Amino acid sequence: MTDPVLRVRDLHVTYRSRRGAFHTTEPTLAVDGVSFDVAPGEVLALVGESGCGKTWIARAVMRLVEPSAGTVEFLGRDVTHLKGKELRSIRSDLQMVFQDPYESLDPRQTVFQLVAEPLAIHHRAEEPAERRRVVLGALERAGLRPAEDIARRHPHHLSGGQRQRVAIAAAMVLEPSMIVADEPVSMLDVSLRAGILRLMLELKARRDLSYLFITHDLSLAWVVADRIAVVYLGRIVELGPAAEVIGSPKHPYTKALVSVIPVPEAGASLEQIVLTGETPSAKRIPEGCRFHPRCWYRERLGRPEDCTSLDPILPDASHAAACHHPLDEIPAEVATTEGGTT
Repeated sequence: MTDPVLRVRDLHVTYRSRRGAFHTTEPTLAVDGVSFDVAPGEVLALVGESGCGKTWIARAVMRLVEPSAGTVEFLGRDVTHLKGKELRSIRSDLQMVFQDPYESLDPRQTVFQLVAEPLAIHHRAEEPAERRRVVLGALERAGLRPAEDIARRHPHHLSGGQRQRVAIAAAMVLEPSMIVADEPVSMLDVSLRAGILRLMLELKARRDLSYLFITHDLSLAWVVADRIAVVYLGRIVELGPAAEVIGSPKHPYTKALVSVIPVPEAGASLEQIVLTGETPSAKRIPEGCRFHPRCWYRERLGRPEDCTSLDPILPDASHAAACHHPLDEIPAEVATTEGGTT
């Protein structure tokens, strides 16, 4: 088997929030023992509600935050605690596209300067003519034409879709092996999203590029990802091939997310599973299975005690769920009434 581009093992990330000018809160566990691989040319989507920890995972992979435990290996190298020049040395192969193109681009710089900056940092294409050729080529590949005209503009002269294409061009100009994309289309109009996603998949096919794709939209993950990892309260609760996770979810949380995906067929009606209770806080993680206070399936099983007393693990399998009673093992008496509350 081909070695993974990215290997994450038992990753933990904690943070402290500020309370007043001089005090901080107790540490909060944002990522709690996450493990996964990303293969060459693969798109792995991390999916979950806002606040579930998926962006903390992405930032830890990029080393924008320091992991509190666990390891991150990139291209076979342990990068968990690299700093300074050693950390910069991996950045040419590991780039990030942020959520908000209005905030991620320096408004004082021209598009040419924004895309050329990674080349300057990593001492690439140092001759002016060569640098210009590389930058304009990156803009062309990102669908920004005419590149000469776009290169002279500032970000505020561009549309949201054009700004995100500039961000992608800046990430791709170093020809990395992997892109971490944090909600790359969530700030864009629906009419622009398809074009950006098409561009990202075209770049993937052209260079055998790998993506760690962060999104709260399971239907979007279904379209772009080879595999999906469903994240809940800092943990991966289900991991598997995208078609299997969507078509035959094993975890009750995934089943609830799938049930609200819009169905395009006219007249189609699927029963929606409505999760009760508030989305829990990482400051107050429940005992046992962290999903059990909101689990519709546990109610149907008669509230088994292991859900509240034992913390389930994610099995090592091609499609697995961290659940004591996965949905592919539905008892006969429950199978006849499986579904949810509309």
